[in-house]
Amino acid sequence: MRYRKLGTTDLSVSVICLGTMTFGEQNSQQDGFDQMDYALERGVNFFDTAELYAVMPRKETYGKTEEILGNWFQEKKNRDKIILASKIASKSDGLEWIREGSENLGFDKKNMNAAIDASLRRLKTDYIDLYQLHWPERKVPKFGQLDYKHDPKDNNWTTIEEVLFNLNELIKAGKVRHVGLSNETPWGMMKFLEVAKQKNLPRMMSVQNVYSLVNRVFDIGHSEVAIKENCGLLAYSPLAGGRLSGKYIGGTNPKNARYTLWPQRFSRHHTERGEKAIDQYVSLANKYGIPPSTFANAFVNDRPFVTSNIIGATTMSQLKENIDSIDIKLTEEMHSDIADVHLTNPNPCV
Repeated sequence: MRYRKLGTTDLSVSVICLGTMTFGEQNSQQDGFDQMDYALERGVNFFDTAELYAVMPRKETYGKTEEILGNWFQEKKNRDKIILASKIASKSDGLEWIREGSENLGFDKKNMNAAIDASLRRLKTDYIDLYQLHWPERKVPKFGQLDYKHDPKDNNWTTIEEVLFNLNELIKAGKVRHVGLSNETPWGMMKFLEVAKQKNLPRMMSVQNVYSLVNRVFDIGHSEVAIKENCGLLAYSPLAGGRLSGKYIGGTNPKNARYTLWPQRFSRHHTERGEKAIDQYVSLANKYGIPPSTFANAFVNDRPFVTSNIIGATTMSQLKENIDSIDIKLTEEMHSDIADVHLTNPNPCV
């Protein structure tokens, strides 16, 4: 395994991070235990979860993923071996079961205290190493959107200074060690860093955004911020919801797979242009004798702005292929072939 510093902290996180959002829905608790055991054996010391999980989000499984992690910590007595990241949910339609409902969700003091205390109970720990804002309260392009559409009436969100003050209170209470962003814009990244510096408040150590061979939007505006401000990317969905594994090619619908279970919920990864690009990237992986999942993850692992690559799996064989990517170094020829595909069909799955 390889490790990188998390922002300006003294924490060294594994370049491969274990994503856990399938625990409690597609994966049972025992499946989750097996995945965490194996990941730890392979040197993965960084696990990511969220109060929202399991996915797809629903009342019956709300918080279930954190509960499974907590049960694992309790049974294995190894909380000190893991750098644990979780997230607080933000405003969104259709999340009425989280605290007092969608419109009441946010990063104000009341919600933040309620969210962190509930997460700590489920996780059976007294601290979270990296506490992230799952998505902005502001109206911004996210989850498959690209264009920013300004709304002059969009002022019902907690100010950045207040958010950082609330997070600082959690840090002083010992409940959180460090903080980070997720699904954030370049402006948001810079503003949080600016206010933190001006007001001597906690700095954001990372940003968790989507990134893969078929979605490299982060390259355009975020990457410079991530590198120059030492606020690295925690890349999620490196396989575009599993599509870059090639398992859906030809209209195949594998049992228990995400697109088989929820075909309408991840449409940003399932586009006409995307399918063409995915065919080409899978062909490249086959050309070089590398499993497509391993090939796609290896590309993400070595991007200069990436701190860690958040993988996810529903089977142990998938997990092994994903973690195996840490041992693959793409050659100049491979990068050239990737560039050719990207230039002819950029960002087909936003």
